[in-house]
Amino acid sequence: MMKSKEAIILLEKYENGTITKEELTLLESWYNHQASIGKAEISDEELEENLAGIWTALPQASDESHKKNIRIWPMISIAASVLAVLSVGFYFYNLNKTQKKEAMALLSSEIIPGGNKAYLTLSNGKRISLTEAENGTLAKQEGVTITKTDDGQLIYKVTNTGEKGGVSAFNTIETPNGGQYQVLLPDGTKVWLNAASMLTYPVNFGKNERRVELSGEGYFEVAKNKLKPFRIKTDRQEVTVLGTHFNVNNYKDETKASTTLLTGSVSILNLKSSERAILKPDEQGILNEKSLSVQQVNAEDAIAWKNGEFLFNDEPLESIMRQISRWYDIDVEYKGVNPTDRFGGSISRFENVTKVLEKLELTGGIHFKIQHRTIIVTN
Repeated sequence: MMKSKEAIILLEKYENGTITKEELTLLESWYNHQASIGKAEISDEELEENLAGIWTALPQASDESHKKNIRIWPMISIAASVLAVLSVGFYFYNLNKTQKKEAMALLSSEIIPGGNKAYLTLSNGKRISLTEAENGTLAKQEGVTITKTDDGQLIYKVTNTGEKGGVSAFNTIETPNGGQYQVLLPDGTKVWLNAASMLTYPVNFGKNERRVELSGEGYFEVAKNKLKPFRIKTDRQEVTVLGTHFNVNNYKDETKASTTLLTGSVSILNLKSSERAILKPDEQGILNEKSLSVQQVNAEDAIAWKNGEFLFNDEPLESIMRQISRWYDIDVEYKGVNPTDRFGGSISRFENVTKVLEKLELTGGIHFKIQHRTIIVTN
């Protein structure tokens, strides 16, 4: 007879429409067996009531209720409307905590952490998947050789200083949800891109400045050049530096943009109001719809993502879940919980998503369910 863990996988396949005829036959045989050994039969009305309340009962289920191991499998046929809930609802109801974690891990097995994934678009319009491209030279433009390495880096190296550099040829590197990448620009500046981010830059910088455009989040280690300031333009601000280390977070779905300085000095310009601010190390410039402000922070916290960590320090739940959504490439739904409530915690970004969610649950007040590639947040 099929094991219960295998049954959960088949029930998930039935729900999302990917189950084969052979698997459906096996599932039906297993389910009928479970029904035949059950000790209770319930009516359709009672079943509907049980299904409606089972999710809200789950988070409050005590260890004692699990020890009782009450069998509530009904004598019913495999109907889609029932199986969609039975697959995670009734089955989880009878599992102890250890079994529940194992089952959640099975359901999340397809939700893997992000990695080195990106697309490079050359000035001629050619689009290259850096995930699939072989290591080595990808292209040569204006005396610059573009190379991909095996550790997730895109390197621009000037190979012919005799050729005239120009700012007319622009390249774009874009990371999808679940992606990150590192770029070494021709001037020696290093850029780390977080998930769902985009950087547009010239193959050769001009004589008077080094200008790039950013969407999303990037950490910059700018090569020093007092004669050519480095400027980062977003849709909300422009950051100007001569040579320093800093992080820019400018996702369009966030209510604010932030620039955090680790070393050196940076100037921030609010493109809407023309406000300016000069940052010192361990300061963060925050730009919202109304104004630009500066606050003291631990700058290392802002680049936890670059160092492979999630670090949530009294952050709104909706902001935390957006970070998780980008990195694991999943959707998020809220049911009966306030997305503005604040939580904290830290964990590796390369853990299974269930580990991340369990760490957040320890803070109290929230619970998570996984359905396909959607995380449902409940209280």
